[in-house]
Amino acid sequence: MKITVVTSNPHKADEVRAFFSGLVEVGHVSMDIPEYRHDDVGEIARKKAEYACRALGTPVMVDDTGFFIAALNGFPGPYAGYVLATLGNGGILKLMDGVRDREAYFETAVAWADAAGIRVFRGRIDGVVVAPRGNYGFGYDPIFEVDGRTLAERDIAEKNRISHRARALSAMRDWLMAASRADHGQNR
Repeated sequence: MKITVVTSNPHKADEVRAFFSGLVEVGHVSMDIPEYRHDDVGEIARKKAEYACRALGTPVMVDDTGFFIAALNGFPGPYAGYVLATLGNGGILKLMDGVRDREAYFETAVAWADAAGIRVFRGRIDGVVVAPRGNYGFGYDPIFEVDGRTLAERDIAEKNRISHRARALSAMRDWLMAASRADHGQNR
């Protein structure tokens, strides 16, 4: 089995490749996918997967991630990438200046699309927004703390074990392995 990850972010492709290392081959295709808008990252991932599968004519995996800050009514939510590119972590921290409630979470929806349809798998990790710390990771990792350490203070292997994306990928892996066992059972 081969998983084709469709993303313009090479860090995401590397994270997926590391997660599935030794289990399945992971390929990466970078392509322009329309920016779908929805409050639910699962619906965005579903639309992206549908588009990529149709365009490439092969089974694909795509994801969408949101960063939800409680005190900002869930902002930036599914627009996390755009907000990071325009405001950056400094802008988020400026918005949070003087705010006591620092609770936030990441949610990733991984969508698998093939000829049988589209399945969406979700993962979530809760934490708090803090001043930047750490030298690893990318994006919001330096300002997102989980259990006393930011994601950027964890090496990639540790982050891959606990992250929102890892949780969604775990659910997808379990489904793929169960489907593979069922296929092998029917072919006997």
